[in-house]
Amino acid sequence: MKGFDQKFTDFPDYIIKITKEIWEDRGLATLHDYYGDEIVVRSPASVVVGNAQVIGATMSTLAEFPDRTLFGEDVIWSGDEEQGMLSSHRIISTATHTGDGVYGKASGAKLRYRIIADCYAKDNKITDEWLVRDQGAIVRQLGWEPKTYAVDQIEREGGVAQAKVPFTDEVDIAGPYSGRGNDNVWGARYADILHALFNADFGIVSKEYDRAVLTAYPGGEEGVSFSSVDRFWLGLRASFPDAQFTIEHQIGREDRLMPPRAAIRFSLKGKHSGWGAFGQPSGAEVYIMGIAHAEFGPWGLRREYVLFDETVIWKQIALQTG
Repeated sequence: MKGFDQKFTDFPDYIIKITKEIWEDRGLATLHDYYGDEIVVRSPASVVVGNAQVIGATMSTLAEFPDRTLFGEDVIWSGDEEQGMLSSHRIISTATHTGDGVYGKASGAKLRYRIIADCYAKDNKITDEWLVRDQGAIVRQLGWEPKTYAVDQIEREGGVAQAKVPFTDEVDIAGPYSGRGNDNVWGARYADILHALFNADFGIVSKEYDRAVLTAYPGGEEGVSFSSVDRFWLGLRASFPDAQFTIEHQIGREDRLMPPRAAIRFSLKGKHSGWGAFGQPSGAEVYIMGIAHAEFGPWGLRREYVLFDETVIWKQIALQTG
């Protein structure tokens, strides 16, 4: 690859190998090589600028979870060597909570959860990132409910007046990447499915999904068939019935030895005004950053992975309602 170290055979190889090198091989110093000095990293919890903050956060996480592993399930990507490439990297992570940290006193709990990271890279450096971690799965395995954890987090941060404000489009910081993905047919097909779901056309599930579809949703929830899909998307939409759904980035790919796939980063912005997955309507204004991956087969969408941070949604509700 032009501009990249010759030890990487292609872009997915670059993404998977540097992830292992940084986290599991303790190559934190390589972040100076692989991350830009002014990298912008957005997560549902915050937006941070600068490699120094990334290195500090990485060390804190490793101190709390020293045996953490990051297994790359897939890299769905777009772009080229000239304009740079955007990867949507889906990871299964395992870890043991053996150190004190942001999740409290060491509990010894063993965790398994997913992450999806959208990273823009050019000339061997990542300079823009969108990261969604399944916090709901993490805190549940540590004995919390996401709502309770969010309230406790606000208290630990000094109360409503001093608590860290979650990420929204209003606090976003522009980075070097301004692309929107590609126009591949599979990305377009998944985008049409998501638009239908957010337009309350839930009949799309039986039309476009494989009856044996396997699902993986926030909170570590896994399921099979139409009922799992319907329950998840209906529960989310019902909580925010008038919220604006926006596709922020869209990729479709067809690769050798892989099924057709799509990666879509989306936002949902509006009031918590309905009964659904987030309980009694609070009227709070909520912003959700989500990333979804899909795989297609001969009978429709056969695997779906969706991530957003439940704890941050509850934190936004609690900050506004007390």
